[in-house]
Amino acid sequence: MVDIGAFTEAATQVFARGDVWLIVIAAALYGVFVGAIPGLTATMAVALFVPMAYWLDPIAAIAAIITMAACAIFAGDLPTVLLRIPGTPASAAYVDDAYAFTRRGEAQRVLRLGLVCSVIGGIFGAIAMMMLGGWLAQAAGWFSVTEYFWLFLIGLTCAVIVAEGPRSKAVLSLLLGLFFSTIGLSAAHQEPRFTLGIASLYSGISFIPAMIGLFGMSEVLLNLVGGAAPAKPRSPVAPALQRSTHSLALTLQEIGDRLRRRKMSTLRSGGIGVLIGMLPGAGCDIASWVAFAASRRMQQKAPTVTGDEGEVESQRRSLDSIGDATTANNASLAGSWIPALVFGIPGDSITAIVIGVLMMKNLTPGPQIFDEQLPLVYSIYLLFIFANLVLLPVGLLAIRVSGTIVQIPKAVLFPLIVAFCVTGSYALNGSLFDVLTMLAMGILGFVLVRLRMPTAPVVLGIILGGPLEERLVQSLTAANGNIAGLVQRPLSIALATLFVVLVGSMLVESFRCRERQAT
Repeated sequence: MVDIGAFTEAATQVFARGDVWLIVIAAALYGVFVGAIPGLTATMAVALFVPMAYWLDPIAAIAAIITMAACAIFAGDLPTVLLRIPGTPASAAYVDDAYAFTRRGEAQRVLRLGLVCSVIGGIFGAIAMMMLGGWLAQAAGWFSVTEYFWLFLIGLTCAVIVAEGPRSKAVLSLLLGLFFSTIGLSAAHQEPRFTLGIASLYSGISFIPAMIGLFGMSEVLLNLVGGAAPAKPRSPVAPALQRSTHSLALTLQEIGDRLRRRKMSTLRSGGIGVLIGMLPGAGCDIASWVAFAASRRMQQKAPTVTGDEGEVESQRRSLDSIGDATTANNASLAGSWIPALVFGIPGDSITAIVIGVLMMKNLTPGPQIFDEQLPLVYSIYLLFIFANLVLLPVGLLAIRVSGTIVQIPKAVLFPLIVAFCVTGSYALNGSLFDVLTMLAMGILGFVLVRLRMPTAPVVLGIILGGPLEERLVQSLTAANGNIAGLVQRPLSIALATLFVVLVGSMLVESFRCRERQAT
């Protein structure tokens, strides 16, 4: 039940203060700028802001963090769509699908969809946090290290399911990424592995330089040697969609149209985002992959269309999958705040910073915050809605400015892409070794594309390989080495069953494809 007095106080603190408005607008512009630069993540944007948070009151500081995170996640789609470089890890799930539209001259179409679905997902997450916060936080407490092990396995399986081409090549790419994740020291081993005596490899291969190299630098190399896929002709439906102007009214209309046309998929992807976001350590990256995979699986049940209509239908399905993924990754931002507020357990790296900021303000997250600081909790709910509404005009401005990128001559664009790749890799740790890692991964990405092997599973393998191994060791240690310890709890049995079903369906689908090819 809503406390009217606390809600009124929260609304006054959020909407009646001019300084909060200015901070939200400035944070939105800053978040878009950081998110649009490959290698600079939403977490980095928030971390760089922490020293300034010391001089702000809790409402203003939280408003800035929520806004810059939401805007940075959306802005990650700008280089993803225009340059085939995921601006944030959450964009890696649909980078190839999105860039295919850019090759057809339809970049604006995908960017507008990303903005619409980002706003829908952000507001969906905020509403879910308001209505189900306490219950969802309790559900997060059901997960032990064993459940996280199965969750990470499911995430890796999704990377194989959504990959284009033969499943065997996707599996090989994933195994390559998992191998890279074992390099260096780990939380489960005392000795470094596969370092070849190179001290810089002791900390492992950072996924951000790897991601930039695999998607960004490889694209430059492919174009230099003429290995990039030829541009497809414009779709007959593209001109009508491209004539849409960058108006706020039309964007609001598109939000309403998508909610009417894709109600169930929006509920599904938004729910996936919230549920995965509230799991500590999962975050919007996994939410994006799982929602993208779920969308693809649902589309496979639809009848196949051939000819020109089939091409249009394929593009529509690709757009729907991209929209579902962007809905989930923005919804997960709000979901990650649920365990942070209720239990003081950060759902991701951003909420870990938030907990530090709150404690700096003498506010301790936990169950008592709902009794002692209820106006603050309501303010957080309202700030999520406020931030996503501000994202609309700021996102439209970013799309309009970014549209000039596709008109830049390649002789100018490719050196700029290389500069972005080098800058983004170096900015992570100020290390030249990260730049060398990016270059090596660029060459690897070039080879993989020439061999028609997907690159996205490599990135996800690097990201999840370490946590997967750590959870496996912890689970087996708790069970005294008995592998049956992985399926002792009802929830772990359910997740293990889901994993087996996904793998089984993937094998059956591959077997049927081989039969069709043989006949």
